[in-house]
Amino acid sequence: MPVYSSLTHALAAALVDVLWFIEGSEEEQMDQDDAGKMMEGVAHLVGRLSSEQRSELLDLLGTMAESESDPARREFLEGFPESFGLLDDAVRPVHHE
Repeated sequence: MPVYSSLTHALAAALVDVLWFIEGSEEEQMDQDDAGKMMEGVAHLVGRLSSEQRSELLDLLGTMAESESDPARREFLEGFPESFGLLDDAVRPVHHE
């Protein structure tokens, strides 16, 4: 298990793990209506974050995507900000190079 630099990073990683599972779940694993409701609930929650909190989460997601070796999961991480409503005119992801 990785050691995280902060509680925020650990919780962001846990959130991504749960959403990655939900995203990839089949109907036999999880009711798809319930899965959709859960995804919408998360989008609503992150949509209510302050600008500073959004920036922090965007930075963490960028770092996580850069270190991800699974191409499908990396794509999920890279698409997370748009899919879950983290992007607006005032907040854009920071690209680490």
